[in-house]
Amino acid sequence: MQQKSQLFLQALKYSIPHLGKCMQKQHLNHCNFADHYYNRIKLKKYQLTKCLQNKPRISELARNIPSRNFSCKNFLSSKQENEKPLSENMDAFEKVRAKLETQPQEEYEIINAEIKHGGFVYYQEGCCLVRSKDEEDNDNYEVLFNLEELKLEQPFIDCIRVAPDEKYVAAKIRTEDSEASTCIVVKLSDQPVMEASFPNVSSFEWVKDEEDEDVLFYTFQRNLRCHDVYRATFGDNKRNERFYTEKDPSFFVFLYLTKDSRFLTMNIMSKTTSEVWLIDGLSPWDPPVLIQKRIHGVLYYVEHRDDELYILTNVGEPTEFKLMRTAADTPAIMNWDLFFTMKRNTKVVDLDMFKDHCVLFLKHSNLLYVNVIGLADDSVRSLKLPPWACGFIIDTNSDPKNCPFQLCSPIRPPKYYTYKFAEGKLFEETGHEDPITKTSRVLRMEAKSKDGKLVPMTVFHKTDSEDLQKKPLLVQVYGAYGMDLKMNFRPERRVLVDDGWILAYCHVRGGGELGLQWHADGRLTKKLNGLADLEACIKTLHDQGFSQPSLTALTAFSAGGVLVGALCNSSPELLRAVTLEAPFLDVLNTMMDTTLPLTLEELEEWGNPSSDEKHKNYIKRYCPYQNIKPQHYPSIHITAYENDERVPLKGIVNYTEKLKEAVAEHAKDTGEGYQVPNIILDIQPGGNHVIEDSHKKITAQIKFLYEELGLDSTSVFDNLKKYLKF
Repeated sequence: MQQKSQLFLQALKYSIPHLGKCMQKQHLNHCNFADHYYNRIKLKKYQLTKCLQNKPRISELARNIPSRNFSCKNFLSSKQENEKPLSENMDAFEKVRAKLETQPQEEYEIINAEIKHGGFVYYQEGCCLVRSKDEEDNDNYEVLFNLEELKLEQPFIDCIRVAPDEKYVAAKIRTEDSEASTCIVVKLSDQPVMEASFPNVSSFEWVKDEEDEDVLFYTFQRNLRCHDVYRATFGDNKRNERFYTEKDPSFFVFLYLTKDSRFLTMNIMSKTTSEVWLIDGLSPWDPPVLIQKRIHGVLYYVEHRDDELYILTNVGEPTEFKLMRTAADTPAIMNWDLFFTMKRNTKVVDLDMFKDHCVLFLKHSNLLYVNVIGLADDSVRSLKLPPWACGFIIDTNSDPKNCPFQLCSPIRPPKYYTYKFAEGKLFEETGHEDPITKTSRVLRMEAKSKDGKLVPMTVFHKTDSEDLQKKPLLVQVYGAYGMDLKMNFRPERRVLVDDGWILAYCHVRGGGELGLQWHADGRLTKKLNGLADLEACIKTLHDQGFSQPSLTALTAFSAGGVLVGALCNSSPELLRAVTLEAPFLDVLNTMMDTTLPLTLEELEEWGNPSSDEKHKNYIKRYCPYQNIKPQHYPSIHITAYENDERVPLKGIVNYTEKLKEAVAEHAKDTGEGYQVPNIILDIQPGGNHVIEDSHKKITAQIKFLYEELGLDSTSVFDNLKKYLKF
């Protein structure tokens, strides 16, 4: 399913314009909440799921989960499937590819977007929007709309919202190779019919007015910018009118319905500043109420409970997020009372509100925690989560008695947990224990950067690995927009660890792993801190016996390409190979071109080289394209997308051509015997920014890494069949 914004905080992703350039997803680089994917595994023989989040939350949207049995017991060992030999007349790579293409998928199935409302479950079945009364009965459903009517290539449902009284259902529909979307509205009756469709919709929510009429609010995205809010009604009183337009090009707008549905919040945000308006969920035609006018540098997000607003904000010292509250009828900032503060070096991942409790999902010193706050007595219970866990997937939930969520890591499929308020205990789902828990280790390490700052790292490797210095190492980095390095489950990462690789995730400054200050220390004229952090991480790994430069590869996507490209220029001797996806490589020329749709929104991250000479000169110091020179480089594989609007193909092509020229010049000067690095640009069709689940991309990148490091790839591709269907 898709990710929606992590409202409190990860809504910031939405502002990340060059996500690919930047990044994950507006709530990413201006990606729409629903434009990024979170992989999760529904644990039924490990069924592979694409989680499309449906109820906008303060964090990742996620579908409601079916009823499950929980206990403190561990999973049993998982089933392994048998393998059949192939003929010997193909090379190892082609043999495995043929097997992947012909073998039926036995242990994994794709589960599409779904949402529970009333007595029905709404979801995608094949090419249709359907609903059923029993979410476990996949054969008994009612077809509401056939997606083929839209004449799109391989459409899928990105997000679903059901009107309060179930007279209408709205669904946002996209294709894998484009960020363009269509929102359809279907009237629910004995013979469901499409009532309306709207192009380029980002976020959307239903409310009901005083006359029991359903009103759909939605945001319209144009040229990757989301500035307009509309409201529409249907049936006999059909209308569609623009409700709000944001004039400042550095801000974007998204909609969020509070968990109790009492207010629809209109969130207007830049990278560093926010402003929230309340639309009355009972009187949506009344003028909206401003909570607090935007103040530069002040971010805030809003939930509601029992006539009180709970506000997550960075106002005051220290300038990290803290929880405040005020009466709903006195929302201005002077009335905000401090309710709960976080420890130093804490990242607020999400917040969930219940009838008598508030749950905070936190990352502190690179470990995950859940804080359960009793709203009746202001009690706080802090729960340290299993050390293998690297990320949350928050499930939408209307049960006031339980708080369900999932924990995941790059090499382990998500696992369900639930906190039961009455018992005051956390329970984990029973089932099969993933064997990776016994066959691998996860280490939390730190590297000391040039200025003495300690930079956290998360490292994975097989438990029985001997002589780690001779094992291949894959380092991953992002370091921009205050976004965490993605730590969701990726089957290809799991396969690499099983095949003996070491994985290292470097949480450098510019990201958000240690809070807002961690981001501030790696943006604008502090970008070089992130580069110093990355270099320190790789050197520390080598010094502590994890691999060596000739077996080290570095990977990144979108804005992570800035640090990777910069390191290739400054310290190429640390690396043997690099893979990049939709990388941002020409910071200077991009930020000087204000005709690009996202440049103005990016100024707070990279600076304004057009008007500020200090910013211009600083960018020149690290910009990958500007600093290419004749020298030895690692081999580099770049995946780019033909119609990517976030990171235009032209900049990537220019970088690749300039790099090839520098490599050729260095080879000419070096003479015979020099091993020339391979510089590969793989241009994929389509207009999406990052296609995370592209099997073609995954196999191409892995094949490249194995060839460049001189490794045997037979077993790694053979193992991929357990996770991916080609």
